[in-house]
Formats: sequence, C-alpha cells, structure tokens
Amino acid sequence: MRIPEESKLDELLDYPNVKKELFWREFTSSALQKKLAQNLYYSAAVTIIDEKYPQQLLETFDPPAVLFYQGDMTLSNYAKLLAIVGARQNSSYAITVLKQLLPETISSGIVTLSGLARGVDSLVHKLTMGCHGKTVAVIGTGIDIAYPKFNAALQQKIGTECLLITEYGLGQAPRQYHFPARNRIIAGLCRGVLVIEARQRSGSLITANLALQENRNVLAVPGAISAPLSMGTNELLLAGAKPVLNARHIIEEFDYT
Repeated sequence: MRIPEESKLDELLDYPNVKKELFWREFTSSALQKKLAQNLYYSAAVTIIDEKYPQQLLETFDPPAVLFYQGDMTLSNYAKLLAIVGARQNSSYAITVLKQLLPETISSGIVTLSGLARGVDSLVHKLTMGCHGKTVAVIGTGIDIAYPKFNAALQQKIGTECLLITEYGLGQAPRQYHFPARNRIIAGLCRGVLVIEARQRSGSLITANLALQENRNVLAVPGAISAPLSMGTNELLLAGAKPVLNARHIIEEFDYT
C-alpha cells in the first residue's frame, strides 16, 4: 500500500487548509502507523490512489479511502461481478432458487458478491464455492472478527480461496450503521445486483436502491404474492427490475462485458 504524497493529497481532498493540516498530522502520526502495521499483519490493504483499487468502486459517490482484504484482489475488478442479496431469515424457496440458478451462472464465468450475513448471503458464498466458483465477501467488521460468529470458518475459507474485503480496521465490532455502509461497497463493486428474497423494508432493498443510484442493473426473482419474503422482490419487479426465471436471464446481462 502506498502512502500518498502531500501534493497528491491536495488534488484528492478539497479540505480547508486547517483541516488538511490536522488530517495530514494524524495521517502521518506514529500511532496511526502502528495501527496500520497491525492491520497489515493480518491483511493486505489498498488505498483510493492505488492502481489496484477497484475501478467500479472508485467511480461511485462515496468510495472508501482504504480497503483491507484477504485473498485475490483482482476479483474486485472482475468484469462479471454479480451481487446476490436476500433475506437473512430466508425460506426454503431461496435455497431452491439458488441451487437452480447458481451452477449454470457460475460455470459461465460469473463471480458472485455478497455480504456474508446470515441467510441468503451465506448461502450464495457456500454454494458458489461448492460449484468451484469464485466469490467476494464484503463484511461490516474488522477482518479479524466474524459476524455472525458461526460464519468464522466460511469467512476464513473465502479469505484464503477467494476475496474478503472490509473498510474497517482490526477489532472493529459490528455496528448497526456499518451494514448500510457495507451495502454501498457491494452496490459499487458489482455490475448488477440480483435480489432473491426481501421484505418490503430490508437491507437487500437498500442495496438494490444504492445499485440503481450507481447505474447498476437490478434483477429480482419473483415469488408468491402472499409470501412476505417476496413482497420486496415483487415490488422491485413492479418498479422495473428485470425478472429472473432461469440462469440465462442472469448470464445475458454479462454477454457484452
């Protein structure tokens, strides 16, 4: 990771002089350098001015200044990167849908992206790796913390075999506001987002709305009109999201990338 020169910082940040001086003093402090060294012991890092910073994310409204990661960072710049999100308390329908859609989707060369949360997120990562595909997980904690705790082994596996990303430093526990912030990274990295199941008000819909704001394509799996977990996805379809009935509907979104 490169420490930016002060002249370069001037170009990137439009701070008033006093704020800029304070920022630079803190940025180059021994305390921060020590904390950075501790983080780099557990993970690699990339700053917003590094060449391997994800281009898609760089073009978004609020890209993180630093990303800590474990694994293959080139996956974050992959042209066929599909975010798949859904309910944390998913139904058996979500499992059926993912088992039907993912094998062909993965075999076409698409890399999945999700948030390693309980429910659909975890299923996406597990099933992708089970299909010998690649997956990217964006978490809302420090890279040394697993949330939920039962995902610790899965998180380690993703960091070893695929890609694990966070904007939070070591020891950062999960906070409620971390997860909407995490969702903006997911929406920024992906080329499109697929929503499997979602209630009317849910984090999955937040991610879908963020994706729309970043000019990403939004896809959704329809469900029964009487199912609470399909109300969000059905409303996305009503608003113009692309319906997904089979893997081909996903794959064709990436045919020209």
